Amino acid sequence: MRPHALPRELRIRRRAEYTACYERGRRLHTEHFLVFVLSGEHPQCGTRTGMAVSRKVGKAVTRNRVKRLLREFYRLHREDLPVGVHIVTVAKKHAGQAALNLAGVTAELLPPLRRLARRAPGRPAPEGQP
Repeated sequence: MRPHALPRELRIRRRAEYTACYERGRRLHTEHFLVFVLSGEHPQCGTRTGMAVSRKVGKAVTRNRVKRLLREFYRLHREDLPVGVHIVTVAKKHAGQAALNLAGVTAELLPPLRRLARRAPGRPAPEGQP
């Protein structure tokens, strides 16, 4: 495994896992993304992430850029995410036209995911917070 890679076991790869997130997961809406969070499935696995970027977002170059930004966001912020959940991020149609960068994706996705992490049972409180 590469030292800075997002390991395979932390990615959602099967259609059934995506479908479960879509049907039973909680929805979070942001400006450019729709995030599905399904908790309680496999608490021992850690946080598993997946993404869906349809052709409505743009051509292959645009879709791949959005996917790279999302992968990098989840790789860098693994410790800030709720434990034992599946997270599927779906890019909205206008995400391809936006001038997205890693800072923008982080500013958009990190606050709602941190709120979920604080509410998650069994998660230790961050230093300086009760």
